[in-house]
Amino acid sequence: MDVLMPQLGETVAEGKITKWFKSAGEAVKPGDNLFEIETDKVSMEVPSTVAGTLSEIRVAEGEVAPVGAIVGVIADGSGAAAGAPTAAAKAPPPKPAAPAAAPPAAAAIVAQSRQPAQSIKLDPFFEVRTPDRNFGAAKLAGGITVTPLARRLAGEAGIDLSRIRGSGPHGRIVARDVQDAPRPSRGGAAYEGPSAAELKALYAPDSYEEVPLDGMRKTIAARLTQAATVPHFYLMTDIVIDRLLALREEANSAAPKDKDGNPAFKISLNDFIIRALALALQRVPAANAIWAGDRILRFKHSDIGIAVALEGGLITPVIRNAEAKSLSAISAEVKGLSARARNKKLQPSDYQGGSSAISNLGMHNVREFTAIINPPHATILAVGASRRQAVEKDDGGVAFASMISITLSCDHRVLDGALGAELLAAIKTLAEQPVSLLV
Repeated sequence: MDVLMPQLGETVAEGKITKWFKSAGEAVKPGDNLFEIETDKVSMEVPSTVAGTLSEIRVAEGEVAPVGAIVGVIADGSGAAAGAPTAAAKAPPPKPAAPAAAPPAAAAIVAQSRQPAQSIKLDPFFEVRTPDRNFGAAKLAGGITVTPLARRLAGEAGIDLSRIRGSGPHGRIVARDVQDAPRPSRGGAAYEGPSAAELKALYAPDSYEEVPLDGMRKTIAARLTQAATVPHFYLMTDIVIDRLLALREEANSAAPKDKDGNPAFKISLNDFIIRALALALQRVPAANAIWAGDRILRFKHSDIGIAVALEGGLITPVIRNAEAKSLSAISAEVKGLSARARNKKLQPSDYQGGSSAISNLGMHNVREFTAIINPPHATILAVGASRRQAVEKDDGGVAFASMISITLSCDHRVLDGALGAELLAAIKTLAEQPVSLLV
């Protein structure tokens, strides 16, 4: 049985093997962990589904392989490939459009036929092969092969693969070839920017250090490039949070404690803002939506993404049905998702989807900022640091109040200015009347 690199998410194109639990020649049985993989978002142990001997390791520790690549081979006692290949067991061939949805972890290892790979015609230019020793590489007209990741990067950048000379085995075009290639403009007549090779030529060789991109940084770059196509506009307001802070302190003081005196929960200011955004999206349902090409998708529930900073990047796990959850439940879920994100233990279901998001830089003493929308979302709320500020009272006097600045970034294809202002006003009202967040 051929052991394949599993698909761990709709946008995951490759995985890095960080550890093999079995050595070549070692016996395995169903349920034994074979290897650990790491993508830009998650880390997961992949078990065997059959008994036999790990006869071959094709992708070593530290190496990266695309989804569907053969990373190892399990043979039975006779030396033949273990497990009877079936049509249902074959990994689906690559598609020209969006990647297939992630299968369950139990189906991560799939039996592949030992017959020569079958070619599937997709369009006049590409011919895609089922996973084989070329790791599912696509074959260009002229016999040149290209890896799935390189093909995806070229498509996103609008690069003509026929003009690239591959540096991989047998002239195969790999991701680094696409990344080093000059970027064409939208019209194709001029370059959007110089290639890596052209930029390096401007500097003395000993004046810089090259930092290879990891999977997370590549994904962030791709998503930000996608976000650049979203027509943003921004709305900002200040929120007086004295009542909210008082309620927060009272709620945390009243939290039940365990036998060691540890509180059952500790609600943060950000938990209140998450709840306020979730309820505001219910009050302004037309804003609880995303752009879907030829239509708008409007959601019933408020699924709020939370930007979590990691070493080398960030990820946005999602609080599902946040409008129906208590502040203490939201607080516990945020802590759990953040911990799993930092340990790269999130599952695709933890971070895919969502209808809006929050980015909070208050802990870094940032007063206000504008956040970039995280596709496919149509809004994101940027939250700044709390501060004391002089404000005018109703009687004309002056008093100091605790305040935060929030900025709502909107996709103009989904929200017009008035609708965005209505959503921002709902957030402000809920935050300044925090008892409404307890209902």
